[in-house]
This record gives sequence, structure tokens and C-alpha cells, in this order.
Amino acid sequence: MPLIIEGRVPQRWAAKKPGHAVVSIDHYVKRTESVRLGFINNMPDAALEDTEIQFFDLLDDASGDALVFLKLYSLTGVPRADRGLRHVDEFYLGLEELWNDRLDGVIVTGTEPRQPDLRQEAYWGAMGEVMDWAEQHTVSTVLSCLAAHAAVLHFDGIPRHRLPDKQFGVFESARASDHPLTRRAIPLFRFPHSRWNEVQANALTACGYEILTESAQAGVDVFVKQRKNSLLVHFQGHPEYQAETLLKEYRRDIKRFLRGERETYPTMPHGYFAAAATKVLAGFQQAALANRREEQMLSFPETAMEKLQNTWRSSATCIYRNWLNYVLTRKTETAHFAPLTGSFAQVQRKRSAVL
Repeated sequence: MPLIIEGRVPQRWAAKKPGHAVVSIDHYVKRTESVRLGFINNMPDAALEDTEIQFFDLLDDASGDALVFLKLYSLTGVPRADRGLRHVDEFYLGLEELWNDRLDGVIVTGTEPRQPDLRQEAYWGAMGEVMDWAEQHTVSTVLSCLAAHAAVLHFDGIPRHRLPDKQFGVFESARASDHPLTRRAIPLFRFPHSRWNEVQANALTACGYEILTESAQAGVDVFVKQRKNSLLVHFQGHPEYQAETLLKEYRRDIKRFLRGERETYPTMPHGYFAAAATKVLAGFQQAALANRREEQMLSFPETAMEKLQNTWRSSATCIYRNWLNYVLTRKTETAHFAPLTGSFAQVQRKRSAVL
């Protein structure tokens, strides 16, 4: 079944899937096999619309026989320039609407950190409120990359650790636990990673987290914990990435090096480029190191990248389909949406007043 965006539909998705664009959930007959999700997209402006398409495509592929309805929400405090602000204002709802909505699950993306301590980020307070709301009001919540790190810090005080180099590329992960999210899957998953930090397995298991997939090279991949009503699903990697996403990030990091915005030339993504492309890119690296200026990007070998393959799509579709099935099953098993005596926002304000 198609993914249905509730409210205004971003132009790129409307152009790609014109038959999916509807204004309201009332255009469809309400069915028991439907899932209502919130999508809280915190990615920086340069990746904002790409991230939409990545998650929309993945949910569309993973939906199977279920109808998936998606509403878009924005987190306060995420730095944005004019273009990003206009896009968010046009297509996204604020958190006040989230507090009063009734959703089966939410997906919270990460963003590019600006502070070494996440608690110093401008959006930290709003991120914590979203997580407090989600554990009470959803069947399950997906937390992607930095959002996963923020969640374990917020709930259990687990710090993330800086890596000596960026964990970058496509890595194989072994199934570490028998769980509904990893059933009907091959023993090895493949997921992209793109991060400078990690949370470690021993800290997670000590606080009651269950590790579902783990890579010998990239560390913990997917891990979960039940908190109140919601199963929190944490991804250190990016199963939603499209075939060219790592290439875009690699080019961006090279450009930052040539501009002097980073000290070292970026490491080539692991397990991603074919042998011929790797050789050409190594030659470009030598030229860039010999003559460090932004104009070098004019000779970046784009044609060598034309045969990029999304080798992780089956893993991504499998785990997200399992997640949607989990949400559907739990939704029918329990009436977890009790009548509310007041909005979550009102509860938060009362708590703040007491403190």
C-alpha cells in the first residue's frame, strides 16, 4: 500500500508519487491495518529534503499491505537558514500539534552536532520533551543516529564516545538477538554508517538495552529498549540512505577539507565504491593534497561514480517492514491511548512551574 502524507506534501515527493499526495486521512477508508506515524526531521538544511525522500521511499517500500499515514513535525532549536525555515514553515507542524495528536509511532532523525556535549545544543530541551512524550504516547519510536545518542543520554545518562576517525561506509552486521524486528531476515545485515561518535555495547547492556545487530568493524548497529508504552528503536547507522547519499557526504567533506574547514582529508567510505572508482578517487586525493584549494572540486571524477549500488536496501526494507508489523500488532493488542485529561504541553508547563 502507498505511503500517505497527511497535510501539505513536499514538492519532490508529490512529483515522484503524484498518486500518493492527499490532503487528509479522510480521503481513505479507515482500516485496522493502518499505521499513523509522525516524522520529526531535524537534518540540516542541505540534507533536509533528501532525508524526506529517503524515509518516504523506505516507508513506501516497507509498508506491504498496510496503509502508512505520515505527518511531518519540526523540532524547535535546530539551526536553519531562510530556505530551510521556509520549507519547514510550509510543510511541517510544530510540537504543539504533536502533543495533542494521536500517533502509533514516530521517527526522529538526527542532525549535525555543533557542540561536543549534546546537552549544550539549542534543541536539547525540545528533544527531551519529544522523547518524554513518545515513551507515553506511541507504540514504538525510531531514533536515528544522533537522535539515538540523545535518547540514551536523556533517559539513562549514557555518554557517546568520540571515534579516532569517522565511521563511514557500508558495514555488515550480524544478528545478535532474536527479536520481532530481525525475524525473517538473513543472518547478516548491511547498513550505511556516517558518524564521528558511538555508544558502546557494555554501557547499553548495563542499562537494559537489547542489541539486535552488531558489526565487528562498526560496533553496535541497532538496539532497543521498552520504556513505558513505547519500544524505542535506536539506529546508529542509516538504513534509509539512498545509493548516492554517502557519495554526497564524501564530496561535502572533501570540499570542507579544501576550504580549510577540517584538518584531514576524509577517509573514503568503506565497502561502497567499486575497485575502479576507488582507484580514480585515490588519484584525485593525491592531486587535492598536493594543491589544496576549492577549485580542485571542478575536476572531481563524477563519471566514475555512475554505477553506485544500494546494497543495503533489502536489509533496510526488512527491518522497517518488521517495525511496521510490530506497531500494527501492538496497536491491535492494547488500547494504549487512554483519554487525556490535558495536553502533553500543559503537563510539561505544570511540571516546569513546579520545578
